[in-house]
Amino acid sequence: MVEIIFQSKMDAMRFYNHLQKCLNNKLECENILLFEDRHIVKILNGSFSDNFFETIKNAFYEFITVIKRDDWFCDILKNQYYYEDREEQQQILEIIYSILEDQREDFKGLLKETSEEPKIKEAIEQIFHDNVSFSFDSLLKFRLRPYLQLLESYVEISIDEYKMEQEYQMFVQMLRDFLANREPKMDVLHILFDEEITFYNEQLVEMKRGELTRLIDRKLLVNHPVYVDSASIAPLLSIAPNSIFIYTKNAEELLVRTIKNIFEERVSIHSYDALRGTKKWTADTNSSENHA
Repeated sequence: MVEIIFQSKMDAMRFYNHLQKCLNNKLECENILLFEDRHIVKILNGSFSDNFFETIKNAFYEFITVIKRDDWFCDILKNQYYYEDREEQQQILEIIYSILEDQREDFKGLLKETSEEPKIKEAIEQIFHDNVSFSFDSLLKFRLRPYLQLLESYVEISIDEYKMEQEYQMFVQMLRDFLANREPKMDVLHILFDEEITFYNEQLVEMKRGELTRLIDRKLLVNHPVYVDSASIAPLLSIAPNSIFIYTKNAEELLVRTIKNIFEERVSIHSYDALRGTKKWTADTNSSENHA
């Protein structure tokens, strides 16, 4: 027999229900008892299949690393960082999930390799090895504290990323507001992203750095000196073209995405080589017109 004592009635109920889902055989389910008044889930020895306890251990592991994990994330956000708004919590949780699912390459260097989850399995193997009665909360306190500390590190990194994202959105909105009051100085602008950024006018003639500098609105640099890149964002905002054609090898590059976020529907993204074809087409057209 294995007896798990929960301090929380809700935790006992959730684990019991999770076990019911994991066990399809009704006979096996009859060996799982819930004592709500004492917050105890009791697993009885009986006539069950050979993999019965393996299923129980896997279910308990999932309860810790999936069901309770989200509770702990929310508790850390609320009690340690005072994020009580549910919408804010959810936005930070989404960042945490992206890290857990290895979707965020930029975080891999910040998080050390960990073997905490295998240790959870080791702890579960040990407590289920013999017929035991144990407290879930004591297990957390004395055996799984390193795992909870790992979760805290995920929350800390995700909060930093959340704050940076908030600042970025404010920056983008500020520049959108600036752009809303600008009269376009050019209808079309072409930008090539290479080792350096090169601007071309509507006739696909390269615009030299001196020409771009003269077009920059000085108020922009004075009012927002930290945020505005004088080599790219400042000329674009000052010219405020109706259409921007970007040619790049990497459409996900941060500066490309920032320009897209600021200028929105004015921007169209093209392959790096597309500009060469456009320039050749323009040159051929001009040559034909001159011969005519």
